Amino acid sequence: MNENTKKTVKNRARRELLKYTAAAGIAAPFIKSAKAAPTEINMLAWYGHGEPDVVGAYEEANNVKFNAKYYAGGDNMLALVSQSPPGTYDLILSDAEFVSQLNAAGYIEEMDAADYNFDDMLHDDFKQFPGHWKDGKLFSVMVRFGHLGVSYNTNAMSAEEAMSYKSFWKPELKGKVGHFDWHLPNLGMMSLLNGNGAKLWDLDDAGWQALQETTMSLRPQAGGFFDYGGTFNSLKNGEMQAMCGIGDWITGVLEKDGAPVASVVPKEGGIQFTESYSIGKGSSKVAEVKKFIQHMMSPEGQLRSTEMAAYPAFCVTKGGRALLNESNPKEAQRTGQVDGAANDPIVLINEGRIHYRDIPIQQGLEDWNDFWSDYKNA
Repeated sequence: MNENTKKTVKNRARRELLKYTAAAGIAAPFIKSAKAAPTEINMLAWYGHGEPDVVGAYEEANNVKFNAKYYAGGDNMLALVSQSPPGTYDLILSDAEFVSQLNAAGYIEEMDAADYNFDDMLHDDFKQFPGHWKDGKLFSVMVRFGHLGVSYNTNAMSAEEAMSYKSFWKPELKGKVGHFDWHLPNLGMMSLLNGNGAKLWDLDDAGWQALQETTMSLRPQAGGFFDYGGTFNSLKNGEMQAMCGIGDWITGVLEKDGAPVASVVPKEGGIQFTESYSIGKGSSKVAEVKKFIQHMMSPEGQLRSTEMAAYPAFCVTKGGRALLNESNPKEAQRTGQVDGAANDPIVLINEGRIHYRDIPIQQGLEDWNDFWSDYKNA
């Protein structure tokens, strides 16, 4: 039998085997099986964390699929978790000040600190961040942060004016000062204006009364109360000329697109938002979630986080910051994530100008929220 005849016989045999296996409903041994369905991970987070620019490459490389449910504001996050049975959310992105409440309610799992590279953190505070640990046990890992202060239209306010929260009372801005609709950052800024400094969340009766009076005096200036999309659009179209309760996480996106907006940490001090990952109680995907959090702490994960299309933030690790300076020096310079920069976020923390966002100590969240409702309806 010559070589051509051998090939003909082999091909005929292969066709017959394919017919037989197809009829029998089985796969031929040499036919490549289909790719396994991806492991689905249910995520609860602020908008953007489950979008392709952040997780797309990771999903493809690890055959996972993130199902993201988005919220705005820690109060809303707590409500969503409390209304869901254990195991609903595998991964919870929380503002750091709410981690202790998640933990106290039994909504998150203990984590093994040895699984995460805390030695690479940019600041010692980030290794033992308030509320992330209890009795020496870890319950959340910080993955990004940002600073809040005065956000403004550069055509309506100078950088010098913006260096005080008093700029929100500028007469020319009447009806043009917007609020991101969440009580904690707005009232925290008014507390800083009142000179409370590091005690901004720990107000006695007199301090709480003074805070309410200061805030109410701003009401004639207020032109609206906005969610994420409304805040973004009202600054973009110039409807609002200044915004209380936000920072570069909003104006940074607009600034990169050429809008005349900016954010500064004023002389009274700024507030830090801190975003952290926890593993949801009852999750069946603990190993997969741990692997993803490790990725988000890697230089590549940190780069995707800080460059997030939805809203930018700062790197928390040395490796992430180094990669940002290497791959996107323009953004590193813009945000101060460069050694020696005057607005370096780590320098601002060390100078005492930044205060970590917290929940009220002598009042309840309900007290602040009730007053915020009164303020909006005034």
